[in-house]
Amino acid sequence: MYKDLEGKVALITGAGDREGIGFGIARALAREGMEIVLADLPLMDAEGCCRTLREETGCACAALPLDLTDEASIRECASRLAGRCGHVGVLVNNAGIFPRQQQAAAADDALWNTVFAVNLFGPLKLFRRLLPLLRHKSSVINMASRAGKRAAPGYAAYSASKAGLIMPTKNIAVEYAREGIRANAICPGQIMTQLAKKRFERESAAGGTTPEAWLAAVVAGIPAGRMGTPDDIGGLAAFLASSASDYITGQAFNICGGQLTEL
Repeated sequence: MYKDLEGKVALITGAGDREGIGFGIARALAREGMEIVLADLPLMDAEGCCRTLREETGCACAALPLDLTDEASIRECASRLAGRCGHVGVLVNNAGIFPRQQQAAAADDALWNTVFAVNLFGPLKLFRRLLPLLRHKSSVINMASRAGKRAAPGYAAYSASKAGLIMPTKNIAVEYAREGIRANAICPGQIMTQLAKKRFERESAAGGTTPEAWLAAVVAGIPAGRMGTPDDIGGLAAFLASSASDYITGQAFNICGGQLTEL
């Protein structure tokens, strides 16, 4: 569909889980003919995800270890990417953590620092390191969240980190537009991933009900009548990566089945 993406390189962080949003984005971009680089923690299965993408799409795919809380790991990832290719067409900052439910005053400094280190400072540090490879018509896609626009009770640190990521995305957009770099954020709502399933298990147990009943209650609050999927996110990411969105930058797109209609 997006012929301009063929042969370009896309780096997607946090894409070592076949049921995750990062892999859904990687699959969508691979189907457009992009060369895919998956960066994730060593404990994740980025290598296995690469094999799956090659089998499904025939794309060129490589895995790189990356720990966004470690400056040396970020430098090494950027260095290896520079040695592999001279230009990155698409950077998807998808890696993130979702802590256990705690009210704002109950979350200690360690939790706040860890969440911000991964969800906010990590993407900004990676962008800074990759900037020489991103010039000349590149698209940066930062994964924010519906929780970054509307408070998620019990998840203050997560909500703040995602709200925090939206504004630097806008700054990158206006500051680097004349250098050919676009930047947008995607704000997913309820997406069915392993992370979501584990959260539903925790929250249903705390609420004295079953995960199935909890999920049904969540879906009942979604106007579209279903949970989103990683492929839903992948479709939007492919559009934002391509020249079809060439005049779109500095935006934060809701993709939540109608749960959030304000900008």
